[in-house]
Amino acid sequence: MESFERARLDSYFARIAAQFVPAEQTASFLVTHLLPERPGFVRAVASLSRLRAVLPKPKSINPAARREIEQDIPVDSLSRELFADADTALDYFESRADGEPITLLDVGGYFAPALADVHGRFSGQLAGVIEDTENGHRRYESLDKLPCPVISVARSPLKDPEDFLVGQSVVFSTEAVMRGRGDILHGRPALVIGFGKLGSSIARLLHAKGVQVTVFDIDPIRRTQALSQGFAVARNCESALTGAGLVLCATGAISLRAEDFPHLRNGAYVATVTSSEDELELGGLPDVYTRTQVGDHVTRYQTTGHYFYLANGGNAVNFLHGASVGPFIFLVQAEILAAIRMLTRDDLSPGMHEVSAADRAAIAATWLSYFNR
Repeated sequence: MESFERARLDSYFARIAAQFVPAEQTASFLVTHLLPERPGFVRAVASLSRLRAVLPKPKSINPAARREIEQDIPVDSLSRELFADADTALDYFESRADGEPITLLDVGGYFAPALADVHGRFSGQLAGVIEDTENGHRRYESLDKLPCPVISVARSPLKDPEDFLVGQSVVFSTEAVMRGRGDILHGRPALVIGFGKLGSSIARLLHAKGVQVTVFDIDPIRRTQALSQGFAVARNCESALTGAGLVLCATGAISLRAEDFPHLRNGAYVATVTSSEDELELGGLPDVYTRTQVGDHVTRYQTTGHYFYLANGGNAVNFLHGASVGPFIFLVQAEILAAIRMLTRDDLSPGMHEVSAADRAAIAATWLSYFNR
């Protein structure tokens, strides 16, 4: 970022933080994509809470951003395994925030498996969780009983611009990866698995580029929405895979299981909008498939009579090119800051919650004053 852009961003976050000062501060743990512009947001979180550690998503760490943050705040390694085991998770939180009230800021439901144990056994108090993504929203929603408040910004209207632009970046990066091998989008039918906000954005952008698009979603309501927007809708995933030269997975859950891959058309490209562990069951592929790196960020999976290409190892393809969505990401980050104050008010019951419409409107007005010049 240019110095004047960084100054404007810091001023914006200072203004947002002043609007949502909590009555009392808790300790906090922040899971985040550590992209180049992220230090400004991290500093804002630290101004509203006692930020004990930043846990960057492993596949999206900018070295310069990490070095900047490490000057003031510990940066710890993040993995699903860290919070899959309750004892391991508890040891970690005790080591960083023994006896303190804590707020967990999540991207993708990392804290969900150990949530009940942390709530019941941690020496301090679990104030609650703030979740950023649809994938994580569903992970928390699927728990039998939430022991604490979970504030989700995943379905906020302030996230709509980000979702549209993420879809655009996914299409851009997928096309760039294919062109790097001398292939193009045109003439290659595409299958979009998942027709939520990201999947629908991807489908529309591919269609605008002249690509023949088929949609599959397990939700019949979303299938009717896709049909009403002019897309072909597959009755089942297996039949759709056989005709697709490009498969874009946008469910936030398992899109392709091990038994699905043999149905891919020879030479098909597979790309995802999130991590491989969330979208693809690659570990279940038979050992008869050999894996060969055939270009920058492209792996060829091949067995007798069958082969396909996987972009970026199955991780979010748009992170190959920075995944930038411009200043629109700062809308959702401001909403996360507003959610920190909500959790410190101590008036939320266990369960799923959203930031109020009034707070969202205030955030949008502030954002416009800084970024719509």
